[in-house]
Amino acid sequence: MILEALGSAVLGLILAGAAVYRLSHRLPARPLVLSTGVAGALFGDFVTHTALGPGAAWLSLLGAAIISAASLSLLLRPSAGLRRRSATA
Repeated sequence: MILEALGSAVLGLILAGAAVYRLSHRLPARPLVLSTGVAGALFGDFVTHTALGPGAAWLSLLGAAIISAASLSLLLRPSAGLRRRSATA
């Protein structure tokens, strides 16, 4: 259980690091992104471990990766080229 949680935290840190490397211009501050990736992975591991039981470690890590990526996607800001004017302006 401890190794599973540690593995999911490392997985979330790797995903967040990749997001910072690829999309740094569209993300907020780096510490926020890294902590969101780790927290999302730990939460995803907890949810999938609770739903599937203790025998499915690989599926728990997969759930951790999915929830971490979903929480990181919530931090993305629109790029500067996609700004649209409102109808009243």
